[in-house]
Amino acid sequence: MPFARYVSFVLAIVIAGSCARTVAADDASTARPPNFVVIFADDLGYGDLSCYGHPTIATPHLDRMAAEGIRFTQFYSAASVCTPSRAALLTGRLPVRNGMSSDRRRVLFPNSGGGIPAEEVTLAEGLSEIGYAAGAFGKWHLGHLPQFLPTSNGFDTYFGIPYSNDMDRVSGDPKGRAAFWDPKVEYWNVPLIRDTEIVERPADQTTITRRYTEEATSFIRSHKSEPFFVYLAHSMPHVPLFRSPEFEGHSRRGLYGDVIEEIDWSVGQVLQTLREEGLAENTLVWFTSDNGPWLIFGDHGGSAGLLKDGKGCTWEGGMREPAIAWWPGTIPAGTVSMEIGSTMDIFTTCLTLAGGTVPDDRVIDGVDLTPVLKGTGSGARDHMFYYRGTELMAVRFGPWKAHFHTQGAYGADARKRVAHDPPLLFNLEHDPSEKQNVAGDHPDVIEKIRQIVARHRENLEVPPSQLEIPLN
Repeated sequence: MPFARYVSFVLAIVIAGSCARTVAADDASTARPPNFVVIFADDLGYGDLSCYGHPTIATPHLDRMAAEGIRFTQFYSAASVCTPSRAALLTGRLPVRNGMSSDRRRVLFPNSGGGIPAEEVTLAEGLSEIGYAAGAFGKWHLGHLPQFLPTSNGFDTYFGIPYSNDMDRVSGDPKGRAAFWDPKVEYWNVPLIRDTEIVERPADQTTITRRYTEEATSFIRSHKSEPFFVYLAHSMPHVPLFRSPEFEGHSRRGLYGDVIEEIDWSVGQVLQTLREEGLAENTLVWFTSDNGPWLIFGDHGGSAGLLKDGKGCTWEGGMREPAIAWWPGTIPAGTVSMEIGSTMDIFTTCLTLAGGTVPDDRVIDGVDLTPVLKGTGSGARDHMFYYRGTELMAVRFGPWKAHFHTQGAYGADARKRVAHDPPLLFNLEHDPSEKQNVAGDHPDVIEKIRQIVARHRENLEVPPSQLEIPLN
């Protein structure tokens, strides 16, 4: 064989081998299940991001995330306060089912003896069963005793605070106080925990957003060779507000804007890490919040935009949240979805995409949003239940929302519960601000919603033990 032809022959073999290896690598990459990152803000309002219409809070990284992914306009948390909303996200179940709901104080405190029930299956547990590494970073608020912490609920590691950043001194009888509660501590003396040990007290909250972010991005780099789940639950913008020195005076919206813009920076760091590590096209990232803005704190609280009221109530401002999902190459860029979605759907969607098992021995309230994310179909959710504690306050069905009871957001009107018979009725696609009660014009819709409530109650399946778990 002439030398030139021989060289060409050898080169062809080398190139063919290289191509085969590339195809094999691509096949291996395709075969690997996607990674998941859930970024969860605390008390963020529907109108607090620039991509949701805020005129003076700059959120360029979240805006880019939305431009490269999907932005939801009708996405709900499952509760209007911290503890039950977090339990719902991680279990895919209404708080009234998973034991993290109460008609009394409704959230866990530093002297609370309870926490997430052991029989509940968290998203971390479901993913860990099929080989995922799981890390939790930030606010937990599902129980601070060791058996309730993230490392006892499917996560391999934890770095964060066990409850809200304003909870570190409890008045009254200290009987039964929890392990981390100290009656002599100063206010805002919240502990910072690594796994199960306190590593700093008081936690330096001026740097806490940055440190959560560093821990989360380090976890991503450390586990890039295996499927992973990162739960990054920011303490902010829950009051008291803190931001790092680099973000002091950063926003035209003042301190609250500084806090949101640092969270936006954090999102940018996570997405940039995924890009740098070659993981972007195999990672689904969610961004949303636990409930609406804490309005009674004035300019230290956020905005629900055109929605009514805020944290602590079942008007739209208390539970409808900004929500963005990002997965380059899978989610069509620049999508705006008007489908109804919920934080509970994150549980079902992620487990389904990972090839895991959605529990079939209990009622799961989350639905699979994969068709919505990929742009291949509509969503499976046509209704939403609005609970306050263990009481069903309102129901959404399609564009309609019926209020059987109303109660104001945290503040002067928070204890004024009003029953409505017939219920108030709003068409949320015409009137998202819930100003025009059209119940008199649509008795047929009200009857349909009553039927939905009756079926829901027949299928509630709440073990008595779940409703008796002490929150405080």
